Amino acid sequence: MNLVTGGSGFVGAHVVRALLARGDAVRCLVRPGSRRDNLDGLAVEIADGDLTDYASLVPAMRGAKSVYHVAADYRLWTRDPRELYASNVGGTDNVLRAASEAGVSRIVYTSSVAALGLTPDGSPADERTPVDRARIYALRARSRARTGSFTAAMRETAAGLRLVSATTSKTGAGARAVLH
Repeated sequence: MNLVTGGSGFVGAHVVRALLARGDAVRCLVRPGSRRDNLDGLAVEIADGDLTDYASLVPAMRGAKSVYHVAADYRLWTRDPRELYASNVGGTDNVLRAASEAGVSRIVYTSSVAALGLTPDGSPADERTPVDRARIYALRARSRARTGSFTAAMRETAAGLRLVSATTSKTGAGARAVLH
């Protein structure tokens, strides 16, 4: 069994589809009340939960051999940065701790929001949209905090847990999902 956090999101649903295509069983951690359109018609098990709620992660982890940690608060800005920190840093810590306690053998940690530029008029961006270096600085700082948390959590929970960081700075043509 594979658990995909954020399986109902854009990137997460693609990870789910790739796992199903190779014949794997998939459980998706989805926040209660979140849209699930990306999972319609897919043979997946749904586990209601939230990264910030450790107790909700415990049953989601049961029986999982691998966890694909795709869920994140991907907003580029918020009035209260503590919200981003709680989900992205605290949530990652919760996932790692719950996975370790459940006997998960491998976690694949992903990050990709910094790969997209923002358009001046708010229209949809794609892989050709240039990244504004000034905006990316704030993202990089948050990313460092998140990665620092990930590294610290790895040391605390490492006993037998294989961790893979699949962080990309490229999307679109040439980007590939790594699902070993």
